[in-house]
Amino acid sequence: MLVDDYLQNMRDRDWEQLGSGTLRFALVGLGWWTREQAIPAIESAAFCEATVAVSDSQEKAADVMAKTDRLETTITYEEFVNGEAAEEYDAVYICTPNARHLPYAAAAADHGKAILCEKPIEATQERATELVTTTQDVPLMVAYRMQTDPQVRRMRELIAEGAIGDPVVVHGHMGQQLLDTVSESPDQWRLDPELSGYGATVMDLGIYPLNTARFVLNADPVSVTAQMHSENEAFQDVPDQHAAFTIQFDDGTYAACTASQNAYRSGQLRIVGTEGELRLEPTFLGESPQRLTLRSFDGRTAEIDDGRRDVFGDEMTEEFDYFADRVLRDEPLGPDGEHALVDMRTLAAIYEAAETGHEIAIQ
Repeated sequence: MLVDDYLQNMRDRDWEQLGSGTLRFALVGLGWWTREQAIPAIESAAFCEATVAVSDSQEKAADVMAKTDRLETTITYEEFVNGEAAEEYDAVYICTPNARHLPYAAAAADHGKAILCEKPIEATQERATELVTTTQDVPLMVAYRMQTDPQVRRMRELIAEGAIGDPVVVHGHMGQQLLDTVSESPDQWRLDPELSGYGATVMDLGIYPLNTARFVLNADPVSVTAQMHSENEAFQDVPDQHAAFTIQFDDGTYAACTASQNAYRSGQLRIVGTEGELRLEPTFLGESPQRLTLRSFDGRTAEIDDGRRDVFGDEMTEEFDYFADRVLRDEPLGPDGEHALVDMRTLAAIYEAAETGHEIAIQ
């Protein structure tokens, strides 16, 4: 098959089967990501609307109310846990610090609501396992937005079709200036191990190349190695201002990944096979244009820029509508809690490998 043929027929929404319907969301946590990314995505979505906001900040609640047409109710976290306004929403979107996912997911499950939970699913492997167990009677999806990105889904198809032969090596990177991007103050939750979990960088950024590689390869990690360090005062309580880690997958593919919370804003994913390579660049950080490139062993190259200029917004809209499509049709969805637990075991192993200097098997 010609290189150009492999990149044709990229299908937007290859998953969509819902003809109509609306899933009403309660937004649990009104930080910058919810306000600047999730809310606009919900408003652009075909099958979603935000009806309830959950926060103890009156300022944030007022800001969200002003920006969301369908939103009419704001409640505190305590009121959410107690079941206030439960009749006004069908599902919850949880976007709090990692270590606060569990109590709100448990409350949502108690109220019989479907859950879309930001990644990583919790702060530690143990808490993640408890969350998955606690929510087993309701739909649970973890918000790996790359898995509904059309270009990432095409990468997965191309690899399965043999477009690059047998996968051999993955190179992945994600970096940003945390204190410029998220908060100018070092007093924020990603730098607090009590809230972030094992660290600040691999938990928050390294999880992107890790999980996206898992998805496109359709493979799971079996062992890892890692190195990391922190040097700036703002990162003194976390081990991984900068990090590098390797992964061996159960299909024999190796991955070399880097991540930094104090580096030039950039992201890339490259899959090298025996007969070619796939590149998605820039990726993970919503930069545009995002281009998918297929290079074959005979030197031929084909490239697709799918025309998106708001990649963050499009990825988030895809994610919310995919979730609604599955929940409203009462169909299985993914990535689910069990999928997320593989990442949590891998993340724990990466931090252990960096601490011990040893290769760590994924248990």
